[in-house]
Amino acid sequence: MDQIKPGDIVARKSYGKDIFFKVKALTITDKGTTTAILRGLDVRLVADAPLDDLELQPAEEVLRYRHDDIQRHNLCIRRILQRRAVEKEALFTRSEEATAREKSADRQATPENFFEVPGRVLHLDGDEEYLDKCLHAYEQLKLPAHGVYVPEEQQANKVKDLLQEYTPDILVLTGHDGLLRERSNFSDLDSYRHSKHFVAAVKAARALRPGHDDLVIFAGACQSHYEALLKAGATFASSPLRVLIHAYDPVFVVERVAYTSIEKTLAPADIIKDTITGNEGVGGVEIKGKLRLGYPSSPY
Repeated sequence: MDQIKPGDIVARKSYGKDIFFKVKALTITDKGTTTAILRGLDVRLVADAPLDDLELQPAEEVLRYRHDDIQRHNLCIRRILQRRAVEKEALFTRSEEATAREKSADRQATPENFFEVPGRVLHLDGDEEYLDKCLHAYEQLKLPAHGVYVPEEQQANKVKDLLQEYTPDILVLTGHDGLLRERSNFSDLDSYRHSKHFVAAVKAARALRPGHDDLVIFAGACQSHYEALLKAGATFASSPLRVLIHAYDPVFVVERVAYTSIEKTLAPADIIKDTITGNEGVGGVEIKGKLRLGYPSSPY
């Protein structure tokens, strides 16, 4: 067996090598054996595994794995942009009709005369690499977002100050999570690596911004305690069936809210269908959109 070290890309043989991980650290157990701490390459899972269960992945396999992930991501982006184009045309048409009825414009209302103001996002992520990927996705989707790397266990202490600094419409609290191997009680927060930290962060945010219509919150990562997060005040959370969620799922959820008109209430199913994981990994409550139309646009 090749010597495995932090930074290597590996897969777990006991799980059929279905997910690729980056080795974050090596630890020594009480029995003197070495265990690797793993973080998913494309899913928000932190796990541990004995070294003899890991297989170092060759560069060509890692390249293929990353290529497949990029293809899934690009497909979701294209689908979102196509949906948004249809909704934008319908929204502008309604606005033109309203402007004409009111006769409040000095010139004919056209789509070029209006501008969009989508909801603003503050994204706290416990993984710096994932945060960079998400910020790139926000840019692709023309979604105003500010990202801050904050380890999961520190998010509750920092979220209030960040909310006051950036005053977002939408808050994302994510990173990595996972069920602990030695525990099996799905209702116990202590059975999860970071769910209790996400719950504490949601409660801290709600103490400052209590209403869902004021602040939309997405919270959680892979296998997170879905029910506890919703009870704490999250609008959307993972994971209803304790499955793994994709790194970009939080982005796709909040994009739908940010680019839906404030005149429309979204059902959770309408939002979740834009994610990679689907309703096994993400759920939530109905919410009003955050998109506002401005008029008239400025030539400057």
